[in-house]
Amino acid sequence: MLTPRGGQAPALRLGETKSMFTPRIAPSMLASDFTRFGEEVTRIVAAGADLLHFDVMDGDFVPYFAISPMTIAALRQTTDVPFDVHIMVTRPRRYIDALATAGANLITFHIESADAPEAVIKAIHARGVKAGVALSPDTSIEAVLPYLSQLDLVLPMSVEPGRGGQTFQPGALEKIARLRQRIDEQNLDVEISADGGVTPEIAPLAVQRGATILVAGTAIFRSPHPELVVKQLRQA
Repeated sequence: MLTPRGGQAPALRLGETKSMFTPRIAPSMLASDFTRFGEEVTRIVAAGADLLHFDVMDGDFVPYFAISPMTIAALRQTTDVPFDVHIMVTRPRRYIDALATAGANLITFHIESADAPEAVIKAIHARGVKAGVALSPDTSIEAVLPYLSQLDLVLPMSVEPGRGGQTFQPGALEKIARLRQRIDEQNLDVEISADGGVTPEIAPLAVQRGATILVAGTAIFRSPHPELVVKQLRQA
């Protein structure tokens, strides 16, 4: 389970190569059936999810709204699987306390947002939660490198933020590889997440370049056999 820095649980196997590491699978709840949200959590955890991925949007940073902290808090009562929360919002600091209270284990905000990145990272860690930074497809990895040693995860998005069901943009693979090189050069414990259009065909390409978490929505939730898709992704 994802635990805060300084916690007592064993450390995550971060930064390992494909030969040593089986990627964790984080089904994206944005692709689930919202009319039966609690049942979807139970179903997808039973299918083998390692984490559950939640998208929070404010209608400003992206022109959509999605899952709220109140919904996350309600679903927290149904499972102890770690919650990976990706916030696509203009002012991420405003959301940290609510999401930490709701039960988030990892909060990832966008480097393009309006708040100072270091302040957001400190606010997340102050609540005993792991901190991640996401970058949109048009943003270079150089934008996150100054904060790399403070982070638990980097998410180079392979689709435009805010909308599910998009096709994987292959430019993300180069970003994953470059981030893995920088992380390994500095001997850091930082996860790399692949999020957006991830399928069993795309997964091996991302893992070979250094991704350690695979976020998949449509591929898992729209399958009649989600457990088989999770297995395929994990074997990438």
